[in-house]
Amino acid sequence: MSKTPLRPHPLLAAMLGLLLASASPAAEPALKSFVAGPTSALQGARFEGRVEALRQTVLSAQVPGAIVQLQVKAGDHVRAGQLLLQIDARSAEQGASASEAQAAAAKAGLQLAEREFARQQQLFAKGFISQAALDQAEAQFKATRAQLNAQIAQAAAARTVSGQYLVRSPYDGIVSELSVMLGDMAMPGRPLLTVYDPTALRVTAALPQSAAAALPADPAWQIEIPGLAGGASIQPARSQLLPVVDAGSMTQELRLDLPARLAGLVPGQFARVTTRVATRTIATTAASSASSALIVPASALVRRAELDALYVLDAKGRPLLRQVRLGARRGEQVEVLSGLSAGESVVAEPQFATRLSK
Repeated sequence: MSKTPLRPHPLLAAMLGLLLASASPAAEPALKSFVAGPTSALQGARFEGRVEALRQTVLSAQVPGAIVQLQVKAGDHVRAGQLLLQIDARSAEQGASASEAQAAAAKAGLQLAEREFARQQQLFAKGFISQAALDQAEAQFKATRAQLNAQIAQAAAARTVSGQYLVRSPYDGIVSELSVMLGDMAMPGRPLLTVYDPTALRVTAALPQSAAAALPADPAWQIEIPGLAGGASIQPARSQLLPVVDAGSMTQELRLDLPARLAGLVPGQFARVTTRVATRTIATTAASSASSALIVPASALVRRAELDALYVLDAKGRPLLRQVRLGARRGEQVEVLSGLSAGESVVAEPQFATRLSK
């Protein structure tokens, strides 16, 4: 008698296949990588900077007192000589009035001394008084005149002090910051508000010493300010590279004066500075002075506390975390000074490599 082979039920077979599929490990995403190497287009052709005002003044109090009037707020346009705020000046006004009254009294005394000296001169001419009496009258007249001059100077000084209780704008500008409120106590040296001139702005950028040394005699600078209406590059009115290297960052400050009356610009805005002429020159000089320097995307970096590292693929394609020393950053790219060799494969997405290394 022949036996019929047992066959699994179709539904049972399907469920068994699903269980086996769920138990199998999921395929890991493929690691995206790139080959490290020097990129001349990224060497020193673009620098980050900021907009700042050529004329920016922090107005501070010169005298103590409570602030009794605030005529402006942050963002207001002001004119030269316009009253911005007033400090309580009642005591100063009283002192100035007292000094002016004393000067008036001294002036009346001078008039009396002058008439008395004139009479003494007439009597001396007729021989009724001696030379000593005349000399005494002359000395009294000169002393009274000197006292009047002193009282006038004291009254002017008191009036000058009373004028310091009124804070006025030094030039046409914009109030960028108001550091006090109505009723606050102003003390000598305490900042009250900040005013800047919107018609005189510039962009400053820090250039690495190697890039600054490789610049041509007259580079053609271009300024890009994200968000500026029109989005076009700006040609600076004047450029200046300061002849001083910062010992901490080993950079030189570049100053580019902006054309007057550009709409939409305020101090503190981010700016990019580029040069069309010196791109190849800077890249060649930087590469020859630091042949081991490589360029990698900033997104490939791994930062742990004070450690800067990259995931580098070994011979078997496994990601290994390696510490590197970084140099200057140019936008979304960063320079690697040591810890990486040209031709090595670097993981472009370190978050996936982190999962695989666990």
